[in-house]
Amino acid sequence: MAEIASRKSMTEGELAVLIGFSALALLALVGAAKAEDSAFAFHAFLTAAASVAVVFGTFNHYFDRPADPPPQEIDGRPNYNFAPIKVAAVFAMFWGIAGFLVGLWAAMELAWPALNFDLPWFNFGRIRPLHTSAVIFAFGGNVLLATSFYVVQKTCRVRLAGEIAPWFVVLGYNFFILIAGTGYLLGVTQSKEYAEPEWYADLWLTIVWVVYLLVFLVTLIKRKEPHIFVANWFYLAFIVTIAVLHLGNNPALPVSVFGSKSYIAWGGVQDAMFQWWYGHNAVGFFLTAGFLAIMYYFVPKRAERPIYSYRLSIVHFWSLIFLYIWAGPHHLHYTALPDWAQTLGMTFSVMLWMPSWGGMINGLMTLSGAWDKLRTDPVLRMLVVSVAFYGMSTFEGPMMSIKVVNSLSHYTDWTIGHVHSGALGWVGFVSFGALYCLVPWLWGRRELYSLKLVNWHFWIATIGIVFYVSAMWVSGILQGLMWRAYTSLGFLEYSFIETVEAMHPFYMIRALGGALFVVGALIMAYNLWMTVRHGEAVSAAPRPALQPAE
Repeated sequence: MAEIASRKSMTEGELAVLIGFSALALLALVGAAKAEDSAFAFHAFLTAAASVAVVFGTFNHYFDRPADPPPQEIDGRPNYNFAPIKVAAVFAMFWGIAGFLVGLWAAMELAWPALNFDLPWFNFGRIRPLHTSAVIFAFGGNVLLATSFYVVQKTCRVRLAGEIAPWFVVLGYNFFILIAGTGYLLGVTQSKEYAEPEWYADLWLTIVWVVYLLVFLVTLIKRKEPHIFVANWFYLAFIVTIAVLHLGNNPALPVSVFGSKSYIAWGGVQDAMFQWWYGHNAVGFFLTAGFLAIMYYFVPKRAERPIYSYRLSIVHFWSLIFLYIWAGPHHLHYTALPDWAQTLGMTFSVMLWMPSWGGMINGLMTLSGAWDKLRTDPVLRMLVVSVAFYGMSTFEGPMMSIKVVNSLSHYTDWTIGHVHSGALGWVGFVSFGALYCLVPWLWGRRELYSLKLVNWHFWIATIGIVFYVSAMWVSGILQGLMWRAYTSLGFLEYSFIETVEAMHPFYMIRALGGALFVVGALIMAYNLWMTVRHGEAVSAAPRPALQPAE
């Protein structure tokens, strides 16, 4: 007698989600009722609403799905899970444009201060951290989630670990972004650079990040390929180190479990040391290691060439990982931090030049024999120019860490120019290139809707970066020279307001550069939207099963 098909039943993951989020909804409602400030009450209501939505979404998923779990393979080929990656890619584009617009508004406020309209929500002190978090953690973070989940599946030839866990990571991370961003506008902040969110947002991010690590690790463990591709090493270093940095920099004691305010465990110079150990390595592992993983997968893939030197990529990885973690104290030159610690940070920062340029050379030399593609493929051009910006930023950074240079550059717009040459040129362009590659692959399109629009995006954004960065370089050096100018009697030659007035033309040029970068991002969003809606679908003709490399 034929065996009766198994009945549909709740999986352990679905039950855990239903129980956990039902309990979280109740706790959030209690928190909203007992809240000691309006911001905490607002976030508690948001949490309750999101938890209820997750419960209903889980029930809906249960009733719609088949009884059996998705197969790991179909006809001998991995059955990849691209659905959460699609959502992360959409979030990346949404948060990117939002973050760029907020940054443009902040730049315009510096040039024309009346644009804050005397409203607290538009105050520069609130929208500036909103801009940095939106472009780094919302835009950049979602790009990293999407690319890491894609690359680890493709290079391991297995389906992403878990069915609910990847969704929890993507949606949970973006809920953290929502809580953090609205908190900034409401004045909820720890006042720590790149670590502004308060204690309850940090707790939620910790849970999400642990699940992210587990999903990535389990996918690696069950891989069908014996070799771990180098991009996965960079992704793993980024995930693990960001977790360590987050736990080290954010231990805080809340004044009340029903209030948003907390006090950090560290104090004084110890707090500064922890903050810039965190802050610089957020740059080193979030904005560098994670995006180098993107470079090591997408540049060879787009160029259709192997990595120039796999051995160099391994040397690049281990030297970068070892050196970067020590460089944070160079942010604290001429402060109460002991001089030996300042010198240690400077020394390791200068040493970072070598592995950084090793990675840049490896990325650029991957195009050996394929340089002609730059004339016809603007996506590859964007990826290659991002690597060039990486090389420029990683030369300028070590130079600015040297004490005598830092005495001129620190606290000036030169630092802003340096940060944005890396953020817009390196992180921005490599993210754009990755999304231009990912969207057709994920939605099964033969190619992008318009390569001509990619070309327009590339040149408009590049001109915008040149305006922005060159204006800030000139402005910063001028600031530093004016601040240290003395009269023959030993008095300061310029008042502070005179230095501010001198910056006004450069702030207008910066706003123009930022506006051009936003225009490029809007062109990109339209191009990707049209690719999904009207792009030519890839033929569904069967392909031969994958064979292991000889």
